[in-house]
Amino acid sequence: MQIVSLSKDISLKRSVEMGNAEQLNTVRLVLADVKNRGDNAIKEYSEKWDHVTLHNFRISKAEIESAKDKFDPQLKRDLEEAAHNIRVFHEKQKRLSYEVDVKNGSFIGQRVNPLDSVGLYVPGGSAAYPSSLLMNVIPAQVAGVERIVIVSPPNDQGALPDAVLVAASILGIEEIYKIGGAQAIAALAYGTESIESVDKITGPGNVFVALAKREVFGVVAIDMIAGPSEIAIIADETAYADEVAADLLSQAEHDPMACPILLTTSDFFAHEVAHEVEKQLITLPREKIARAAVEKFGKIYVAETIDGIIEAVNKLAPEHLEIIANNSHDIAQKIRHAGAIFIGRYSSEPIGDYFAGTNHVLPTNSTARFSSPLSVDDFIKKTSVIYYTKETWLEHAPKIARLARMEGLEGHARAVESRGWTKEMDQS
Repeated sequence: MQIVSLSKDISLKRSVEMGNAEQLNTVRLVLADVKNRGDNAIKEYSEKWDHVTLHNFRISKAEIESAKDKFDPQLKRDLEEAAHNIRVFHEKQKRLSYEVDVKNGSFIGQRVNPLDSVGLYVPGGSAAYPSSLLMNVIPAQVAGVERIVIVSPPNDQGALPDAVLVAASILGIEEIYKIGGAQAIAALAYGTESIESVDKITGPGNVFVALAKREVFGVVAIDMIAGPSEIAIIADETAYADEVAADLLSQAEHDPMACPILLTTSDFFAHEVAHEVEKQLITLPREKIARAAVEKFGKIYVAETIDGIIEAVNKLAPEHLEIIANNSHDIAQKIRHAGAIFIGRYSSEPIGDYFAGTNHVLPTNSTARFSSPLSVDDFIKKTSVIYYTKETWLEHAPKIARLARMEGLEGHARAVESRGWTKEMDQS
């Protein structure tokens, strides 16, 4: 990894993250085609890109039972425990409706209701990501969403990974479709002959999925435009170089566009970690992917002071931040912008990815400055409620009419006055 002095131009921005003009044009054509031709278009795109002929998009109960029969019992127990941890964490995020008494029996308030339906995209194809399914489904269930739909690209045999189907079974999800890419986003947004549309789409995917989600926003809601993974690690000479290197590579192996960076005040430690990264890369099964990320976006920044590092991290607003240093908790208190913060030697980033219970769907590309992890809030909507009694209306109607006329909105003023407040005041 390249070792450089910490400078003010430090950035996580990757300009190609959201694709190019050709990719965007492809996505727009797919969306329009699925909107117009429905299932037939999806079948053609599945043959073209997933190399599979699908006669039925929906996963059958028999396929789910078969996956459960073949699945390792210990792994199933691990998934169940992870699901429990995620549910416990997200239960704390539930919001309640409320009312505020005004006076004279009047009140204002807010009602919190779950969305009716959501579609959750689970990446797939040659890989299995049951953890992504858990992270998206559980907060939706805690919110009270009644219809939860899963879409995921199949392998060349037209099947989804057993792990994904078992995870869905653990959560009681049965509406699962083996379609992926932009065509899956189109089906969720517009609906087809066999797939009913949803109100919101969440979940990560490749660049075509991200572009498709951005294009259908407004037709449906989306969670975020998630880009390639990022990890920033604050570490000092008390950390172990081999452990820090392993943590950097845990994110580098995701994607050639992933961004692994280390920030330290020790030049000696910086060189130790750089050596360890190279040593570990050689034996990493996904070496090609991780090496591309390390060489293109990986950096080790050496700073003069820890305060300089804290300032830089708050500018970066990384998706994942590990702090392995003296006074880790004190440093964490000074971090304002990060998707998730992992404190101490034993809080390696994969703990959050799989098991701790916090959500691993996090804002990337410095959007943690204004965005939050996926949560129960993403699966609810709020409705304002206003109830004025005659007495409260009588007291405030003249004020409201005056304010309306101040803004030049005579119709607003007349709407209030149409209740006859002048007459009512004369009689009082």
